[in-house]
Amino acid sequence: METESEEAMKKIRVGILCGGRSAEHQVSLQSARNIVDAIDRNRYEVVLIGIDRAGQWRLGDTAEFLLNAHDPKLIALNRLSETVALAPGADSDQVTTRTSNRPAGNIDVIFPVLHGPFGEDGTVQGLLKLANLPFVGSGVLGSAVAMDKDVMKRLLRDAGIATPRFLTFTSSGRDRIDFEAVRDRLGIPCFIKPANLGSSVGITKAHDAGEFEAGVREAFRYDRKILVEEYVRGREIECAVLGNDHPEASGLGEVRSNHAFYSYEAKYIDEHGAELVIPAALPPELTEKIRATAVKAHQVVACEGMSRVDFFLKEDGEVLVNELNTIPGFTRISMFPKLWEAAGISYGDLVDRLIQLALERFDEEKSLET
Repeated sequence: METESEEAMKKIRVGILCGGRSAEHQVSLQSARNIVDAIDRNRYEVVLIGIDRAGQWRLGDTAEFLLNAHDPKLIALNRLSETVALAPGADSDQVTTRTSNRPAGNIDVIFPVLHGPFGEDGTVQGLLKLANLPFVGSGVLGSAVAMDKDVMKRLLRDAGIATPRFLTFTSSGRDRIDFEAVRDRLGIPCFIKPANLGSSVGITKAHDAGEFEAGVREAFRYDRKILVEEYVRGREIECAVLGNDHPEASGLGEVRSNHAFYSYEAKYIDEHGAELVIPAALPPELTEKIRATAVKAHQVVACEGMSRVDFFLKEDGEVLVNELNTIPGFTRISMFPKLWEAAGISYGDLVDRLIQLALERFDEEKSLET
């Protein structure tokens, strides 16, 4: 039996869940690598769990789990890693290897860094709740709502939070998408994007009918529902939010893209693809207005733990919420950790705060009657 001192010294086992089946697979691996490098090994023991593109869950160690770990274009899961399964409802050994049926041990909390569908959209969050495992970030509802840009924007609009004008189309009605009707409603240029994806994957900017049709085809490659959104001329401002019931906002950062827009390449591949200006050069009263709006949007969309709220600041001073990300990028050039670092919270401390928020929520939920 463990003594009190031994129990106090016991490390928390954190399962870093990364990879996934979405188009943001490689971004997730980059984020996971940075979290593993930064986490406090005196407090936490890391268990790496990667989901490959086929949906297989794999157990790995920090030394051999990722191939080409320092190349964002070639980073990949080691396919030789042992496959594992999650055992919902188990009191111990929730993760078990499939080939030898060897238990991988008990996990105290999961840190999902799965960007996009099958990870950020409530699917994994539901599985983790069934497995009775605490996890970092939003629950099922907040994750699902924030991932679906159509639903998210309607909720923001109904809450009185301004967002760019948009039209929604589904694959069943794609033959009826009329460029001229869209142009009359939203103007040109416009953006075409999958409704349920992130990291600017599948997004195109259209200036004419040809680019519009190509953009629609591209967006439908990734989702059965797409958005066409007005082009907003202005500055791109981002704010990081941290917390459960009483969230707080970071300072603001500005994205100055050197690409046609803040694309996947600019975010994760090209170190010179965008300039992140922290803090954003804005008047104090406008800064506070945007920070307050970020917290309100976080709550309206039912986010928990963390979110990154992306804004457009128009030339006339109007502030629009573009979208919320419930598992924002954690790469070394990502805005979310950089904003908190500017606020005095290091990358390692940020990881610690997020894990503690997950454990606090789990403890509160355990006290509820079922």
